[in-house]
Order: sequence, then structure tokens, then C-alpha cells
Amino acid sequence: MRIAIDAMGGDYAPQEIVKGAIEGAKREGIGIILVGQEDTIQKEMMRYDVSGLPIRVRNASEVILDGEPPIVALRQKPDASISVATQLVKRGEADAVISMGPTGTVMVSAMVTLGTLEGIKRPTAGGELLGFVPDTVIFDLGANVDCNPRELLSFAVIGCVVAKKMLHIANPTVALLSNGAEEGKGNHLVKGAYQLFKKSNLNFIGNVEGNDIPAGKANVVICDGFTGNVLIKFCEGLSRSIIERLKVTLDKRLSKTDIEAICEDLFTLTNIADVRGGGLVYGINGLVWIGHGRSKASQVAKSIRQVKLAVEANLVESLKLELTKIQELGGGV
Repeated sequence: MRIAIDAMGGDYAPQEIVKGAIEGAKREGIGIILVGQEDTIQKEMMRYDVSGLPIRVRNASEVILDGEPPIVALRQKPDASISVATQLVKRGEADAVISMGPTGTVMVSAMVTLGTLEGIKRPTAGGELLGFVPDTVIFDLGANVDCNPRELLSFAVIGCVVAKKMLHIANPTVALLSNGAEEGKGNHLVKGAYQLFKKSNLNFIGNVEGNDIPAGKANVVICDGFTGNVLIKFCEGLSRSIIERLKVTLDKRLSKTDIEAICEDLFTLTNIADVRGGGLVYGINGLVWIGHGRSKASQVAKSIRQVKLAVEANLVESLKLELTKIQELGGGV
């Protein structure tokens, strides 16, 4: 297994990216291809003992910075590190690509170079939201602000594959996030999607409300990216506020060490994407991980772990199979 890493992407590139790649290679025992300005990367690697590690460098002379228009930048900088790294996946030289660079640039590079899976018009972002309910994934969490019912159906198919392959749930339950559990509840999008979901071969259980998510009422919860992004940001903000409140409330009642342990546990349970450093983009004809720009070495190493699991689960081929099945049953996405 080989993973291509955009060594020039991120707020702390290349230092933290290289450090995290080395940590990941040691832990996971997989091949790493660091892509970027070779002299700079080699200089950074000299700070560590990399003897015996399956790490090599692929030169890419250009870097796309945050704020540059993705389409224009990719056209004007054909030798950009993210482009070269993604092309390695296209040519079969790497099994996946990881980048902590600008989200839009990584997404456009993936769509242009690798394309989307048949039946998918828009890639989606999603996954676990809360550690309290490890058997629940939510799609979309921000990649697609405006959606139509068929796009929600495609997100549901993707969510089911993720639940089956990554969470090992044989027959995941699927629900639409709405303002009421009854069939007639929701806006035009939810009502339209409800009818498509009923006709599909998904294990559809109807609508769920926001308070049903932390209760684990469904394994796969579907919403548009606007709603999903508000949801994830609310959870992150609420957890930070609760943590600050706990620090005050528990002060002098527990030791500083115990308070820090409680707060760290709560943060981990309510900020999964933050802790892992990003997430996969689903619906691309290849494995692409978009990390947070502020990711440091530990998050890069964790990203490598998650991508390794996705490669081992043969996630992309499983998605292709499930999308074909639902199209054959007349629920085409």
C-alpha cells in the first residue's frame, strides 16, 4: 500500500506534514510518497531517522496557496503538489492521496483528475459526528449546501457503504433529518427525498429529529450540507462552552489532572473530525482525504491511519457496486 501526501499543503507545511508522515509510516508500516519541492522536503527529513522506512519523495515545483481560485490556480500551476499527488492515484502509483491544503483546491483537483463515480454528480463529505454514538454517520456535513432529493439518495447510498465497510454494520438503518418524525414533516427537499427513499432498497426508517442523533436512532442520517455544517459547528461550539463551564464548576472539587482528563475526553467525543484532522471525500473515483489546514503531525499520522483502513476496506469498489445495485432497482441516483 502506498499513500501520496501533499507535503506542501497546510498551515504548518512542510514541517508538520513531513513529521506526521514519518510517524504514520512507522506506525502503519505502509509506503508514503511525499509530494512537493524536493529540496525542501529532503532538508526536513534529515531531522529524523528514516532509515528503513518506505518513504520516498516526488518532486513538484509549484504550490497552491490558500485564497487562490482553485480552477485558475490548477490551470496556471500544472506542477502543483496537490495535482502531482492526485495524478499518482490516477496512474495507480498510489492507493490514496492526503492533503491539508485548501479544501476547494483539493476537491477540484480530485474531480478533474479522478472524476466522480457513475451516478454521482456531487461528491459528499460526512462520517461520524459524535463519539457518544459511534454507530451513526451523517451525510452531508458541508460539501453541498444546496441539494435535490436524488443527491440526498446518493448520499444515503454512500453512508450505507461507509457504515457497512468501516463500522461493520450489516444492514444499517437510514433516516432523513427533519423537523418532525412524521412522513409529512420537513421542507420540500426532505418531503421529495422521503418518497425516493421509500422506493429504494435502503433500510429506510423515516425521519429523525435533531435530538434523535445523540440517541443513535439511525445508523445513517441524511441532510443537505447547509444543515449538516450548522449541526457540526453547533456541536463543536457547544462542547467547547461545556468544557469551559466544567473547568469552573469542577475547580477545587477535583484535581487539575482529573479535570483535564474529563475535558479532553469530552472534546474527543464531540469533535471527531477535529481530532482526526479531516475526512474522506466520498463519490470520487479514488480515495481522497482532505485534512484541516491547521493539522499538525499527530493529526497527519491519524489521517494516514484512517486512509489505510479505507484502502483495506476497498471502499471505492464497494461504493461502485452499491450505486449499480440501486440504479438497477430503479432508484437511480
